[in-house]
Amino acid sequence: MQFKITLLPGDGIGPEIVAGAARVLDKVAEICGFSIAYTQHLIGGIAIDETGNPLPQATIDACKASDGILLGAVGGPKWDDPTAKTRPEVGLLGIRKALSLFANLRPIVPFDELLDASPLKREIIEGTDILFFRELTGDVYFGESGRTGSGKDETAFQQMVYSVREVERIVRLAAAAARKRRNHLTSVDKANVLEPSRLWRQVAQRVMAEEFPDVKYDVVLVDAMAMHLINRPRDYDVIVTANLFGDILTDEASMLPGSLGMLPSASLGDSGPGLYEPIHGSAPDIAGKGVANPLATILAAAMMLRHSLGREDAAIKIEMAVRQVLADGLRTADIAPRGDASVKPLGTDPMVEAVLARLK
Repeated sequence: MQFKITLLPGDGIGPEIVAGAARVLDKVAEICGFSIAYTQHLIGGIAIDETGNPLPQATIDACKASDGILLGAVGGPKWDDPTAKTRPEVGLLGIRKALSLFANLRPIVPFDELLDASPLKREIIEGTDILFFRELTGDVYFGESGRTGSGKDETAFQQMVYSVREVERIVRLAAAAARKRRNHLTSVDKANVLEPSRLWRQVAQRVMAEEFPDVKYDVVLVDAMAMHLINRPRDYDVIVTANLFGDILTDEASMLPGSLGMLPSASLGDSGPGLYEPIHGSAPDIAGKGVANPLATILAAAMMLRHSLGREDAAIKIEMAVRQVLADGLRTADIAPRGDASVKPLGTDPMVEAVLARLK
């Protein structure tokens, strides 16, 4: 059995961490009796530099023809000019839309070995296991936008738009996942202020009542959820929310484990390949220095094996290897205990080698 994987290294540390994850994929494929054929394509800032387009058509075509996509990161100061005709992030939004990837999955599970690396107290985060479902193709990111007037009267606007169909499909996916976990789904909105959130709440309530009456269901306003995530995160199982709120809340929740370098994500649609990536950015300040943490990207590769390739066995092997690396006390700089001179942080390649050594 051979799988076709498209690699999109992107910008900053993307090429380093994607290369490391591909090595781990090759090793686990060898162990589990399958093979992987890779193609590599441009996205983001490097695509702008080489083609003038953050998402070339060749990249879209390759992704559509693959079984799964592994992305590094996009963007950086080089392309931050707000007056530029296009930006690297347009490539990321574009590939999601081109592949109809409407659901972003972000697991928030602090590793026991890293609990003390979190800025929150151990007793608050220990036992936390949250799976976020963020809707990806609606909201202000895709609503009509523009500017009117000039000078001090210049006004900018961006529309927040949601349809019944968009809300139904993400709620169904999240509720089905909750059934397989602790059977608890929380929907987050701002229905006390926003009309799109009122539609969201109405549709979500109907879907849950008609199709998932067995799943415990509750609703929390987004500002309240921002507080709950840092004072009682263990209360939540699966959380489903809109694009803008999900963007903010999942970044907040990413600090529970103590480092962005440990958290993977998956973007899925009804059919076709999924897109897998670490949740951290391109970290241009450390690009090319060989010190980036590859573990989130390696764990994203495990998610790809599970959700797109149907190889749960291989996914588990990678996750166990990562846990063993941490249990053995190995750390990259971002997760090393501060002030402990006895722990010498590993670089990117040595950490990849450590994971490879523990694959069985």
